[in-house]
Amino acid sequence: MDAYHARYPFLDEARATVEAADVDLVTLVTSDHTAIERGRARVESALTEGTVGTNQRVSPRTELLSYPIARVLVSLLDTPGAIEKYAAAEAESAHVRLAEEFEEDIDGQTREHAALDPLLQEFGLDSDVEETDDSYRIAVGPYLRFAPAGENWTLVTRELADGYVPVSRSEVIELLCEAIEQRVVAGLPFEVPDEISEPLFPVVREIQSVLASVEYPQNIDRIEPEEFPDCVTALIEQSRDGDPLESTEQFTLISFLAAVGMDADDIQDLCSKHGDQFTYTTERLTGNGSPYPPPSFETMKTYGICAEDHDHAHPLEEYASRLSSDDEVASE
Repeated sequence: MDAYHARYPFLDEARATVEAADVDLVTLVTSDHTAIERGRARVESALTEGTVGTNQRVSPRTELLSYPIARVLVSLLDTPGAIEKYAAAEAESAHVRLAEEFEEDIDGQTREHAALDPLLQEFGLDSDVEETDDSYRIAVGPYLRFAPAGENWTLVTRELADGYVPVSRSEVIELLCEAIEQRVVAGLPFEVPDEISEPLFPVVREIQSVLASVEYPQNIDRIEPEEFPDCVTALIEQSRDGDPLESTEQFTLISFLAAVGMDADDIQDLCSKHGDQFTYTTERLTGNGSPYPPPSFETMKTYGICAEDHDHAHPLEEYASRLSSDDEVASE
């Protein structure tokens, strides 16, 4: 069980590695507390932060084994949209890891093929994706199967020729991540035997408790950026200035803006940020039915995003209160 399998646990090779190690899931959920804890964190982070993250303190073995545990946990959760959000978070995390691999200080062309080729083979796309002089092209069938939602992915916006659609390298990565998301969703939820589910019920209740504590106003009816909490405004200004956003800052900003009713294009325009990773993240966090809950002020303080004291526990509560105050003033 190596680091590559831990980074991409949804691969057939990773599953085969677990099977070859003769890891019994019943024994795992009753004895490997480290893997269970990482599996819990994987699901909890997916449902509240839009990413499964990584834990540098655990071994590749634990990281890999946390994936089947996470699939069990999300199957046991009775939470609307949990499976779709979990799968989207796995895909988002894979997208970040691929981007990191491309940025490594290794010859670009060699590194690009080293990162892309195994995944193209994994999803049967190695014969459907071809490199061109300056980019790539993909057969129209796989393109339609894995193209994310969005107007810029419709065929009318592409120059279809000889049964192939032109795509950039970043778009190849997005297509692969859509394939990853579809694979993660496949088979979920599944029937979990009692000998596996019973030891995990306390963990499921922990996750449900965390999700239940994430409450915020659901009746926000308009978007007025001047009434956003100061810490959210600061993130917007940081983005507009071209300063990089940490992953937690990016999630906080996008999830807040999505929760007040902004779509992916509006968010990118407001933040003056249209890079591949930011675009991908906005589309993921706004494209799964119900928005991800933004972090509370307490969580934002933990992240180092907010240092102020607030009259409300949640940034959306503060925003709703500011809107209400405006309405009261207007009615006087």
